[in-house]
Amino acid sequence: MPTRRVTSRSPKTKSGKHGRRAANTPAAFDEVRRIALALDNVEEGTSYGTPAFKVGGELFVRMHQDGESLVVRTDFEQREELMAADPETYYITDHYLSYEWILIRLSRVQPDALRDLVRMAWRLASRSKRRSSRS
Repeated sequence: MPTRRVTSRSPKTKSGKHGRRAANTPAAFDEVRRIALALDNVEEGTSYGTPAFKVGGELFVRMHQDGESLVVRTDFEQREELMAADPETYYITDHYLSYEWILIRLSRVQPDALRDLVRMAWRLASRSKRRSSRS
């Protein structure tokens, strides 16, 4: 299945469409912070000048420099499924083609999906750190 790419541009959102919340990125990122910091061994810091969360030094989620999207660790299979199911919420730019990361528009993502994706990213980063420490 081909990868859907978009250029970095502001997302077009409609308030209330399909029960989604209106764009409120600071509040949405506060929810990301709450979810991330509830997980074991998470450190808050920065990455590329944006707020970020790491586990054991491994980045698993950060705010995108557009200020409206979240960069979340994933795997290629999950990324393709998410983008196919909801391309207005889940996307990548050319920069992420070869990397196992996905961009999520905070103004569109459902709260349960956000929680599940942050937890999934934390698990992937935790496993990555354990594998690299055994080398």
